[in-house]
Amino acid sequence: MSAEETEEKQDIPRKKTPEEKSAEHLQRIKRSLIACVMGIITGVISYLVIDPSQIFGFQSYTLLALVIMATGIVIQRHIFMAMRLNPATLGKKDWFYQGFMTFAFWFITWTLLLTGSSS
Repeated sequence: MSAEETEEKQDIPRKKTPEEKSAEHLQRIKRSLIACVMGIITGVISYLVIDPSQIFGFQSYTLLALVIMATGIVIQRHIFMAMRLNPATLGKKDWFYQGFMTFAFWFITWTLLLTGSSS
């Protein structure tokens, strides 16, 4: 074989085994679950830290809640490292997904808690 043929064969990605696909799928599920749990936790923390009677629009205490949520996204990386979920393999799209899931659950949790306390 020539050197060019050898290089072409090395560039072709190999197919993953069913076990590898299953392991990757479980890692994605674990990462999504962590994002959801972090969103719920940060929503509860936002509710506990900020007095519900002060919530009127977008003000400085609302920024505090956003910082709490962003901290939850950052903490996820450390959780991934502790659980050996390979955070280095995540791309921008993956981190955007993680951040969005955390934001969505934070927003839903915080909104539900604030709605329940206003009655």
